[in-house]
Amino acid sequence: MNIYLISVGNRMPGWIQQGYREYARRISGELTLKLIEIAPGNRGRNADVARTLRVEGERMLKAIPKDCRVIALEIDGRAWSTQQLARKMGGWFESGRDLALLVGGPEGLAESCRQRADGRWSLSPLTLPHPLVRVVISEQIYRALSLLRGHPYHRG
Repeated sequence: MNIYLISVGNRMPGWIQQGYREYARRISGELTLKLIEIAPGNRGRNADVARTLRVEGERMLKAIPKDCRVIALEIDGRAWSTQQLARKMGGWFESGRDLALLVGGPEGLAESCRQRADGRWSLSPLTLPHPLVRVVISEQIYRALSLLRGHPYHRG
């Protein structure tokens, strides 16, 4: 199974890249975590934010591989415990479909991405910086996978 982390933003700080890569490396075997970076739209002084969001949404939708289940990362999504995430991942494995996780930029996701999503996931009621979300998602996927495999990483 492939999990595609489709995220707005590029040129991330080194510590974000390093954190993401560390957990993506730990995830191996029947699961591969793949990052697809979406170039951010114009956010300059007189930027049209609605247009920027729409363009980013179009880019994200084009990046979703065929026949993927799509989950939008949204503050108003469902919050899952690590155990709940592990159960969901088990179901996703059984379905045989790949998964695309959509992470928006500073203004969130375009409405077109929300409408395309098969579900919504909230990492926290807190607003997290979108670069940090990459690290949190990769760690939580690794942790949930560890639970499924009976690995002692998860001690919660």
